[in-house]
Amino acid sequence: MYKFLLPLAASIVFPVLTVAANESSEHAQKTLDIYRHIIGIESVKNSGNVKRVASFLADELLAAGFPADDVEVLPVGDAAALVATYRGDGSSGKAPILLLGHMDVVEALPSDWQRPPFELTEDATFFYGRGTDDNKFGVSQLTSTFIRLRKQGFVPNRDLIIAFSGDEESTMASTIMLANERPDIAKAEFALNSDAGGGGLDSSGKALSYNVQAAEKTYVTWELTTRNPGGHSSRPAVDNAIYDLADAITRIRNYRFPVRWSDMTLGYFEQIGKQKGGELGEAMVRFAADPGDNSASDRIALEPSYIGATRTTCVATMLRGGHAENALPQSATVTINCRVYPGVPVAEIKAQLAKVVDNDAIEFVELGEATVSPMSELRPDVMAAVSKTVHARYPDVAIIGYMASGATDGMHFRNAGIPTLAISGLFMRPEDNFAHGLNERVPKKAFYDALDHWTVILKELASNAPS
Repeated sequence: MYKFLLPLAASIVFPVLTVAANESSEHAQKTLDIYRHIIGIESVKNSGNVKRVASFLADELLAAGFPADDVEVLPVGDAAALVATYRGDGSSGKAPILLLGHMDVVEALPSDWQRPPFELTEDATFFYGRGTDDNKFGVSQLTSTFIRLRKQGFVPNRDLIIAFSGDEESTMASTIMLANERPDIAKAEFALNSDAGGGGLDSSGKALSYNVQAAEKTYVTWELTTRNPGGHSSRPAVDNAIYDLADAITRIRNYRFPVRWSDMTLGYFEQIGKQKGGELGEAMVRFAADPGDNSASDRIALEPSYIGATRTTCVATMLRGGHAENALPQSATVTINCRVYPGVPVAEIKAQLAKVVDNDAIEFVELGEATVSPMSELRPDVMAAVSKTVHARYPDVAIIGYMASGATDGMHFRNAGIPTLAISGLFMRPEDNFAHGLNERVPKKAFYDALDHWTVILKELASNAPS
């Protein structure tokens, strides 16, 4: 059974550090320059532009003095991966640390946005643009940290390896390649992922917790299709493929999967509930004490940011149907994306969905292959390094292990036998999180406050003389 290690790690006291590099510092400017440039590249699925991001980052690392043999741009279909090795002196005798992020972003229609999605814009409070959060924030911060450490003359006591994927938001083909076909990566002792984790703030900006992602739900998608002989639209039939599908969608919308929990999720809700307070916080604490408390789980289920930690979720995400405006539809299809609670078989979720829609004529087609990944332990060395940098910014904040409701590259590395913890440098309010949505943004304060995040962590984990 999973051992919840946080109370030990969070109780360690560290000296206070400088909170962040000055906005005008060389490191701040380099990070912002990288951020601005790669957000300006529309690295969406099937665009071919991920290779441009990878090549730009590679050029930045080469210009900073990294040997050409240690910086690789690897084409993978229409996408690309970037592998950059920061050579250590081997004095620790330890295996490499892997550093993860993804260079692709989800699609964004400029006509829907208030600002151009593929241009970094800003006001007094926020940076705006697709990928400002997911995940060009992490990619920029990690790349600029490698450059910063190199210029400082830092020599790690073990190798540090950046492994940026190029299609995390779609097929994950580059992720699968990195996790399974690279002997150098396979040697890594563990991986640190920039694409999840991070700090939560309340509406006033008070830090509630810092969350270390140690597990992910299983990502699986089905297409549900209804079929019909169709006919002329002037002669409507009782049965209609679109109406039949609409009935199925409504049934799925109204269904909630059973509540699930683990020691880690109960610990997460106990600590964050105490910090949050109010009606929601009280419900979290009650749920942690008694996950069978239906009123508590029902209250949590109203919150998009937290429902995924309490159960499997399935939601309609795409829709198509019919073939002509003056003809009865011959088929209609909905895409149902599910995030399955760890330990629950995917086949069980499909069977439950079929029971919910209650229509044997509906076809189920699974898209891709579901990847079930194990939970990773909260390593004391990583937790101590994270505590040092986080507590420099927010001295009293609780550091909590959690399970992500979304999917990241981490699941494939865990499956390949590489324990993976996600530890983004971002602190944000839930109401500022627009990843995958319209007008994605990141607080400027959060961007600048995170500038020392990876520097501290890497020096703590790969230096003979900790910072």
